[in-house]
Order: sequence, then structure tokens, then C-alpha cells
Amino acid sequence: MDVLAVGIAGIVGAWCRYLISLAANPVGAAEFPWGTLACNLAGCLFLGYLGRAAFLKWSPRLQLAINTGFIGSFTTFSTFSIETVELFRGGEIGMAIAYVLLSLWGGLGLAWAGFALAKRKEGMKRDA
Repeated sequence: MDVLAVGIAGIVGAWCRYLISLAANPVGAAEFPWGTLACNLAGCLFLGYLGRAAFLKWSPRLQLAINTGFIGSFTTFSTFSIETVELFRGGEIGMAIAYVLLSLWGGLGLAWAGFALAKRKEGMKRDA
């Protein structure tokens, strides 16, 4: 059942990433990969939050489905890597460097923010 849960959540995550990327970068529109950046940064925030959110009291299967299935397919390191290489090869050096820095520092910052938000919410629930 765990494999099925991860698979179903993975389908939903991939579908969401596709729709966000399509909306952010209509075919032939923007040169900068806004869709991939948005999905990867959102995934960092969500996983940071969910990694700390013990107060959610989700079953291990649901945690596995959301964290591994949904977020795993929603975010993509390989697409980020290929898009970065394509920017460099296309002579967009500044854009490639900006993409790497936004992805790295933005991802780390949002993972930390998600963790901090969950910790704060956990403290508020405990005090209530």
C-alpha cells in the first residue's frame, strides 16, 4: 500500500508542477525558468514545514505519500540542473548564476522558514 500511496501522490505532484510551469512559462515565452524555480522553492518550504510538523499527527503512510510522492515529484533537481546548463550554453551567464543563487539560497531560506513556522505553530498548539 505504501508504494501505491507514493505513486498516487507522485502523479498529483508531477501534474501540479506541470501546470505551474506551464502557467509561469508559456511555450516560447520566458527565457528564465520561473516555473521550476517556483515549484522547487515551494517544495523547500513545504518539506521544511512538514519535516517539523509532528503536531499534524499524520499516519506514516500519509507522511510518506506527501513527502516522498507529492513533494518528490513536485520538485526537480534534474530539471533545475539542465535548465542551468542550457542558460550557460545559451550565453545567459548572469541569468544562470542568478538561477543557481536564487535556487540555493531561496531553497535553504524557505526550508528554514518552513521549519520555523511549524515550530512556532507547534508551540502555539501546546500553549492552547
